[in-house]
This record gives sequence, C-alpha cells and structure tokens, in this order.
Amino acid sequence: MESRSTYLVITNNPLVVKCMPADLAVEYHDVTYREVLVLVRDMVYAGHRLYTHPLSGSVKPNETPYKSIVVSKKPKKMEMDEAFIISSSIETFDKFTPIRRELPERVLKDFRLIDYTLLCGAVGLDAVAGLSNNK
Repeated sequence: MESRSTYLVITNNPLVVKCMPADLAVEYHDVTYREVLVLVRDMVYAGHRLYTHPLSGSVKPNETPYKSIVVSKKPKKMEMDEAFIISSSIETFDKFTPIRRELPERVLKDFRLIDYTLLCGAVGLDAVAGLSNNK
C-alpha cells in the first residue's frame, strides 16, 4: 500500500471516525454495509484505487452492520481487476440472507471494534493506541 496521506477510508462505523489519526482521511456515511459497498463501487468506477478488500475479515456481511474500506483519495483511471473485485463483493453480499434482528448495543460495540481493528491492521496502525482517542 502507499502512504497513508493517499488513503481515504469510506466507513459507516462511528468508532473509526473517533479513533483514526488526523493524517488519515475518513469519510463517514450513515448507511448500511451494502450501501458502503455501492459507494466504493462508484468510486472505483470513477478511478479510485481499491486498497483493502471489501469483504475482509471472517464476519459474514449479513452478520455485521459495519464496514470500512480504504480507497485512494484521488481518482486516476479505472482498474478493471478492482472493478471486478468490488462488483463481485456486492454480488457475494447479496447472496447472504439478511438477518433481520435488533442487535443490543454491546453486540454493536463488538462489531464496531472488529471492523476498526481490521482497518488498523490493513493500514499499519496500532489499534489500541487509537482507542485512546475514543473518549
């Protein structure tokens, strides 16, 4: 991956917004996991690079409401392989039967932490250090 100054994190996870360092651009959207995928797909089609896999982690997309994906801040030219990855990720997401349930706050908190930790690993950040920003 390139320098963090070239990254843009697209997320629906409020913990990511609170805990990321100032030198990492974060774009928060109050949307569903699938809608995050669609936002990123549109960006990839516009030429943004895809730096993290849209289905990273072992939590199935129908189990967690949170997703953070790293793309390039600036578009260049569309990369066909990355367009295929994001499109296939949306198709895979759609194959999972949605689990319609109200999750308790403690479970949502766990899912936020899982997504945040995966993101930190992908961009080389100390997840524990970032959590100290979450006051």
